[in-house]
Amino acid sequence: MTAPRLALNDGRSIPQLGFGLWQVPVGTTAETTATALRLGYRLVDGAAIYGNEAGQGEGIRRSGLPRDDVFVTTKVWNSEQGFDKTLRAAEASLKRLGLDHVDLLLIHWPCPRKDLYLDTWRALVRLRDEGRALSIGVSNFQDPQLTRIIAETGVTPAVNQVEINPRLQQPSLRAFHARHGIVTQSWTPLGQGRSFATAPVQAAAKRTGRSPAQVILRWHIQIGASVIPRSTREAGLRENLDLFDFALSEAEMTAIATLDEGLRCGPDPARFEMD
Repeated sequence: MTAPRLALNDGRSIPQLGFGLWQVPVGTTAETTATALRLGYRLVDGAAIYGNEAGQGEGIRRSGLPRDDVFVTTKVWNSEQGFDKTLRAAEASLKRLGLDHVDLLLIHWPCPRKDLYLDTWRALVRLRDEGRALSIGVSNFQDPQLTRIIAETGVTPAVNQVEINPRLQQPSLRAFHARHGIVTQSWTPLGQGRSFATAPVQAAAKRTGRSPAQVILRWHIQIGASVIPRSTREAGLRENLDLFDFALSEAEMTAIATLDEGLRCGPDPARFEMD
C-alpha cells in the first residue's frame, strides 16, 4: 500500500511516509532503495553527507518505476552553504543521483553562527525557479531562522525536517509550521526505541496488535507529520509501511503526548556547526 500525500504550500504534495537513507550502507543502498520502492514507498530521503546518493539514484532506476512516481529528496551540507557553493553542491548531487531534478532540496542544518543560511536559501530559490528542485525546504531550522528567511525572501519553506519522536515532540515548532503551511517531517521518528517500553505505547500496541514501532509511526501520521523511518531489512520495510489500516484512539494520542521530555537523540540545531 502506498502512503497518502500531504499538501505543500507551493501547490505540490509529498508522500506522508517515506524511506530514509541515513546510515544505509553504500554497498546496499541501491538494492534497499529498489526494494522499498517495489514494496510501495514513494518517497526516498537522502542527503549529500550520507555518501550514498549514487545508490539512491541507482535504486530508483532499478525499481522500474517512472521517475515521476518517486519523490526524491536530498540536502545541502553545512560546508557547502553560501549562494555559489550551494548552486555547485546541488549540481554535484544531481550528477551523483543521475537525475535532472529532485523533488525536494533542503538546507541540512542552519549553522546559525556561520550566518550563511539566508544566502543558501536564496540559492535554493534560484534552483527551484530553474526547475532543478521542484520544491525547497529546510531541515533542523527553528523559529528564528524560519522567520528570517521568510521575511527577507518572501519564500516560505515547503518542509522543515526536524527531530520528532515521543520524547521530543516540539509542539511550539509544529504550531509555527501549521501557521505558515510548512509540512513537518520527522527524522529519527522512533527515538532510538526509547519510548517502546512506556505504558502508553505498550497499551496501544496490545490493543491494536501492532509493534511499538508501528504505534509510534502511526502517532506521527496522526499528528499530521511526514515521517521517514529507516530499515535495511525487507521485513522492517514492510512493517514500517503497514500503518494505514489501524488508528490510535484519542485517549492513546493524549497518553503518548505525556511522554514529551524535550530529550534529543541528535544535535541541538542552535549549536551544531560541523562541516
